[in-house]
Amino acid sequence: MGRYQAVLFDLDGTLLDTLDDLMDSVNVILKKYGFPLRDRKEIRRFLGNGSERLMKEALPKDISEMDFAKYLKEYQAYYKAHMEEKTAPYEGILPLLGELRKEGLKIGVVSNKFDPAVKGLCEKYFSGYIDAAAGEREADGIRRKPAPDMVLSAAKRLGVHPEDCLYVGDSEVDILTAKNAGMDCISVTWGFRDAEFLRKAGAAHLIHTAEELRNFILQ
Repeated sequence: MGRYQAVLFDLDGTLLDTLDDLMDSVNVILKKYGFPLRDRKEIRRFLGNGSERLMKEALPKDISEMDFAKYLKEYQAYYKAHMEEKTAPYEGILPLLGELRKEGLKIGVVSNKFDPAVKGLCEKYFSGYIDAAAGEREADGIRRKPAPDMVLSAAKRLGVHPEDCLYVGDSEVDILTAKNAGMDCISVTWGFRDAEFLRKAGAAHLIHTAEELRNFILQ
């Protein structure tokens, strides 16, 4: 084993390519209510801070709070029912997770996506690989990323000190999350932010392939 006892992963843009299912689900709601549709570039830019932020960015700014709550609820319900249609793990992810487990590392997933979707996707694609998975639970008093609450809670569930965890993500939110939690951070370039953006956001380590990630973790 290398220097870490556990690896905590972001989900969207890190383990799973979820972009098209997210875009389709957002646009179903926008189309239903006659709003302009959003393209892949826009949706990619809106991601990273959970479904509430995603819909706030995608919807017109002048809608009422009551209408927004309705649209958000409809989006979450539609997405949960259709979140496996185009989604798939990125290349090399399943072999990577298998090797990390073989080497004795504990594996967690921490995402700002709403909690039922996180658990459903992890069960679908990573059953047997993940020791703990958690999505957004601010109603329970656990602040979403980049606050450290979610990753610290995951580390506690795994029985590992934060300094013995590596955090892996694809966005500026993940870089801040790891910093706030006192964890080392890897930024992957295959997700929703490119290498130049991540460098400007303060990425300490950029990783371009699952094999490169495996070598870094187990060195």
